[in-house]
Amino acid sequence: MLSTIEVRETKSWANSKQPNRLELGSPKRVLWLAWAVTLTVSLAPNILFQVSTGHTPSWLFGAKLALLGVMILLGLLWSRARPLSVFCIMLAVLFLMEGLRGRVEASAQWQQWFGASGTSFATQMLGAQVLRVGVAMVMIAVLLFLQYRPRDFFLVKGNLNGTAAPVRWLGIDKPMGWRRLGTISSLCISLGLLAFLLIGGRPSWAAAGKALPVFPMVLILASMNAFFEEVSYRSALLGPLREAVDQRQAVLLTAAFFGIAHYYGVPYGLVGVVMASFLGWFLGKSMTETNGLFWPWFIHFLQDVLVFSFMAVGAVTPGGK
Repeated sequence: MLSTIEVRETKSWANSKQPNRLELGSPKRVLWLAWAVTLTVSLAPNILFQVSTGHTPSWLFGAKLALLGVMILLGLLWSRARPLSVFCIMLAVLFLMEGLRGRVEASAQWQQWFGASGTSFATQMLGAQVLRVGVAMVMIAVLLFLQYRPRDFFLVKGNLNGTAAPVRWLGIDKPMGWRRLGTISSLCISLGLLAFLLIGGRPSWAAAGKALPVFPMVLILASMNAFFEEVSYRSALLGPLREAVDQRQAVLLTAAFFGIAHYYGVPYGLVGVVMASFLGWFLGKSMTETNGLFWPWFIHFLQDVLVFSFMAVGAVTPGGK
């Protein structure tokens, strides 16, 4: 672990708010290193082992943490890799907290509170989301300890009508305000996810009726999960990472990490990875272009409302199981 002095030094060389791009920049070596580390510590190796051997080796988690530790130390020796060290610190915090969350969820006491036989969907999911929000709060605390300001990692509302850069392959041929784009994209992305869930889950009208009584809780769960994922998988990683590589690559890196993590989630499988990666890229674009959390959280929230609604009636489960 880094001492307090080392952490402050890390902050001093890793976060100058708007670093000199010519000095720290994103040379190919640093960019390739960022991609190699991100893909290696993502869920990709777990998926490959599971598909090829039928199980995930117990040493893999420790190996990923060791790689992150090496990267943190490398930043002390190689000036150009120093900004990547803070990114790796946040990945390590995420890994450790997710591991702790899994242990707490599996404990007898937690199971008695939230996982006992006959426990309702709302109670089970509330327990899970409480722990997830706790992970996000720890990551926020670490960044604040490293002397990042909330706006340095997008923990502010941001400019709701910030300018969205054109994306011609999406039909956005000229700059557009995010107030308009956010509204249109929220609807389009939600309709796409709804189609996936309907095809995969095929719920009956009776099942849809069963979801109505738990809908208020679905809204709460969706808001909590969207906050957890937008902080833990996006803002807390994007903030440090965009100091090491250019902003476009930082958005792509976090999108890939987020998308691969959904292989066993909802949406799931390779289709889920593609859908979640696209969503991760789009939410990262909205976050960096508005310099805030509102639009990515809101768009994500709408998707989670659909996901939790389908889960509530048993029409879809993580991983498609």
